[in-house]
Amino acid sequence: MIILSVKTCSGLDDLNLLSSVCCYWSARVFIANMPGLLLGDVFPNFEAETTNGKIKFHDFLGDSWGILFSHPRDYTPVCTTELGRAAKLSHEFSRRNVKMIALSIDSLEDHRGWTKDILAYNNEESGCAFPFPIIADNQRELAVALGMLDPDEKDKDGMPLTARCVFVIGQDKKLKLSLLYPATTGRNFDEILRVVDSLQLTAKNRVATPADWQVSLPIHIKLYSLTVEFAASFRKYYQSNINGSLRDPIDGQLTSSFITSPNT
Repeated sequence: MIILSVKTCSGLDDLNLLSSVCCYWSARVFIANMPGLLLGDVFPNFEAETTNGKIKFHDFLGDSWGILFSHPRDYTPVCTTELGRAAKLSHEFSRRNVKMIALSIDSLEDHRGWTKDILAYNNEESGCAFPFPIIADNQRELAVALGMLDPDEKDKDGMPLTARCVFVIGQDKKLKLSLLYPATTGRNFDEILRVVDSLQLTAKNRVATPADWQVSLPIHIKLYSLTVEFAASFRKYYQSNINGSLRDPIDGQLTSSFITSPNT
């Protein structure tokens, strides 16, 4: 149990300090006890203020896939490179029916000013619209609720910053993938795009993708007991014939195979 002894607040600064302290300890308690969101859990339908207006998350997603990713702070070098890369790849995510949304603990005013820097970093025209919204979580409420805070990285006031989280949400509003990077390590958004390709492929077909898989490379049929008829049915969706070992070395049952990736 944590007991906070607080004197009567005499002004707005005291209230802000109290809010920050409570948020900090709430975060520590949450991190210590959090089970975390599990794969397959329905993602929380939170409400938030963003650079594109107020949203309700499930309504924002509609029938699309979604990627929610957090960053520690606006105007920082690593975060600028990350959101710059995410912005450059936004058309690729859109082509895959994926809506992107970012989050940090800064204000809407900071977000809007920072997006101009990001566009300049990308050598984009200054009047261009930023391709996805950024959530303003300056009270850290959403960061705490979703387990996004990095207790080892703190701001000048000693408050924890948001870590570099990635959540991929499916069309059924369920969590399909989560990644958690420390504030000190930037993410590879090309890898996140590759993962989306795999998630979308495996959501529609009973297959699995091997290490370093890219679209057009071989995939695995993911069934422990296949029939020749089932394997044959894949040929109308995929290029080339089935190759590789079809029989289990233990009991001789038809278990797995390689086939090539779908036409894209």
